[in-house]
Formats: sequence, structure tokens, C-alpha cells
Amino acid sequence: MPVLVPPTPAVRDSFLAGERAGCAEDGISPSWLEDAEAAFESFAAERRAARERWGVPVTELWYVSGHVYYGTTIIRHQLTAELRRDGGHIGYHVVPAHRRRGHATAMLAAACALCRRWDMRELLLTCREGNQGSRRVIEANGGTLHDVTDGICHYWIRL
Repeated sequence: MPVLVPPTPAVRDSFLAGERAGCAEDGISPSWLEDAEAAFESFAAERRAARERWGVPVTELWYVSGHVYYGTTIIRHQLTAELRRDGGHIGYHVVPAHRRRGHATAMLAAACALCRRWDMRELLLTCREGNQGSRRVIEANGGTLHDVTDGICHYWIRL
């Protein structure tokens, strides 16, 4: 059964293949993976380290089982005005080969459990109004729709 772990070089090949497939499916350039591939151990260590993105402290975790990478979860420990509009406390994605099997729901549940341990009591999650899969994932984890603004759904999960 997959679990959330700090980024690890143990899933190098699976990570690179999964993220490339995700880029292809989403129409995004995979060029960011070139540096990761060249020095994966350093790449994973950088992702493991305490860092700031979007102007807030973040924790990045990978959902893995053995040497198989399923996806990534990003926990944002604070919110900016922009993250309140679009982004929220938790972001997640599952690579194409493992989608539609309940992994995103399990990833979000595990991330919520960590947030509870870190004394985060209310979590904002956002997704596009038409993203029915993400809406189901959030709702399955107790998310309550607060509003929809400019096509972005704002859900609250109370821990």
C-alpha cells in the first residue's frame, strides 16, 4: 500500500517516467525534468528540505510504494491572498498510470492527518469548477464547498 514519504531517490525511474507522462497528458513541457534526471539524488534532497514556494513554507511529500512513485502532495503551511483565491493549503497530483484508482483520495487523507498533527485545524482546498475528479476527492475527505469564484471552487476541511 502506498504511503506519503519525503522525496526519495529510491523512486528515481518511476518518478521520471510518471512525471514525463503527466507532462505529456497535461500538455506541459517536461524540460524541468532534465535537471532532475541529471542529479536525481540532489533533486530529491532539495525537495525534502524545508523551503518556501508561493511565498509560504511548504512540505513536499511523495506517494510511493517500494520503488513505485504514484504522485506528489504539497502542503502549504500558510496562505497568501493569491493562495486563498487559487491554491489553498494542499495540492496533489497522481501520475497518469495510477489515476482513477483512489490514490488521490488516500493521498489527501494522509496529508490531512499530517496537518492535524501539525495543529492545522482548517484547510482550504481549491480546484477548477469542472474538475469533477478533484471535487470528489475533496468531498470524500470531508470538504465542504464554501463558494465558487471565477470558476474556482473553494472547499474547507475542518480537522
